[in-house]
Amino acid sequence: MEERFPRPRLYRQLDKYCRSDVYPFHMPGHKRRTETGFTAEFPNPYSIDITEIDGFDNLHYAEGVLRESMDWAASVYGSGRTYYLVNGSTCGVLAAICAAVLRGGPIWMARNSHKAAYHAAALNELDIRYIYPQIIEDFGLQGGLLPQDIETMLISAGDSTGAPAAVFITSPTYDGVVSDVRGIADICHRYGAVLIVDEAHGAHFPFGEMFPASALELGADIVIQSLHKTLPAFTQTALLHVQGSLVDIRRLEYFLQVFQTSSPSYVLMSGIEKCIEYMAGEGRDEMRRFAARLAELRGQLERLRCLRLLDRDVIGNFGVYDLDISKLVLSARGPKAQRRRNSGMSAACAETMPRENRMTGLELAEILRQDYHLEMEMCGADYVTAITTLMDSREGFDRLETALFAVDGKLAACSKPSELSLSAPDSANLPRTRAILPIHEAQMRPMNILPLESAAGTVSGEYVYLYPPGTPIVVPGEILTKEVIGVIQKYRARQLPIQGLSDHTASAIRVLA
Repeated sequence: MEERFPRPRLYRQLDKYCRSDVYPFHMPGHKRRTETGFTAEFPNPYSIDITEIDGFDNLHYAEGVLRESMDWAASVYGSGRTYYLVNGSTCGVLAAICAAVLRGGPIWMARNSHKAAYHAAALNELDIRYIYPQIIEDFGLQGGLLPQDIETMLISAGDSTGAPAAVFITSPTYDGVVSDVRGIADICHRYGAVLIVDEAHGAHFPFGEMFPASALELGADIVIQSLHKTLPAFTQTALLHVQGSLVDIRRLEYFLQVFQTSSPSYVLMSGIEKCIEYMAGEGRDEMRRFAARLAELRGQLERLRCLRLLDRDVIGNFGVYDLDISKLVLSARGPKAQRRRNSGMSAACAETMPRENRMTGLELAEILRQDYHLEMEMCGADYVTAITTLMDSREGFDRLETALFAVDGKLAACSKPSELSLSAPDSANLPRTRAILPIHEAQMRPMNILPLESAAGTVSGEYVYLYPPGTPIVVPGEILTKEVIGVIQKYRARQLPIQGLSDHTASAIRVLA
């Protein structure tokens, strides 16, 4: 008899994948390596999977071994308090925002914040004002936030009654761009605002002099870090650090209980502790070796002729205060004029390069996956991002270098463009939208479903974002302009990962009736 449902295959598919030769330039940061470092010593997860039995404390009322572990972690990081998170940075962002801003209160958020920040604002019915990042136009990437922009907003808000209770920013971004956190912190504190920094992609910062300083060192009040993104830790593990006197610890701990599971995994918590212990010890030496391998690889990739690597020359421009070099952001837009002149290409080739010899990020990611068995972390409109960590092998770096030069050589040959090599939309310089309702109110209104092309002038009832990284193009309560709809349609045409819409084909959208 024919089965109604197919047999489950997730485990078998994972097992097949881990036995393949696909190399991960994506999170989690342990890169599935079990033969080296402390991962080789970690016990079978089933053998340590327990509940809150006698002697093992309770994460939500930590007084024993877990309290001691988190206090020790705080001493490693130099924070006032450190909390283990087993629901990822998402629960840390939710708890931090809800703790820092009373219901209905004002918060200023970087527009390129993760969707979790928007969800927190909606749940707590907050009054949002957006801070817009600068744009690295040549790469089509979002740059950093300028402290003076925030100060100008604060001045225009008048006295403390118009100032936000909290400012929420993302630094580093998904692509490794770091803002001037110290400058922003000084301005926030002058106006009595809590500075919350989503440092999910910067958990490795405290352990290597060659990487940017952590927001915790630079004066932020709450810092959330995803251990699993860039360090050898299990997926879903993260930390929340708090310092100073502006944050109500009682409220923070209450909301951590609200947004974390009531059955926290001891496997994940012990993995957090083991990861920090390793990074505070021999991991620091490994970070130095990793930085040397990374510098060598980046030096080689500077010789690419058509593909371009985001490098430190952006620092000091576009709001970029620093750059995390462990993120390899490779643009397929074609080289700048200066790069073409220095590459020795023929004039004819250089003339046609920007128009013909470029590809979308999806094309580049697909070539690397299909032809070279290299899996990138994400692809944008015309770039890919690879995450590297101290667990990457020499073989992995060599394979990536070989593949990129092979692709680059084909592009430099001035061949005809493929059918998909179209001018990609700019994934950073999105049109600014106007909200007529707060998110929480818009989500509760009656809605209609319209074809996307017919929705201009209506008010969105849904989020629309590319995931990753999860930064909204439009949020509920904002007007859908022709420009915004055009951007979404271009993304859809290029098969980029549009999410948030109840219609998974991105052909229709829920709008306020």
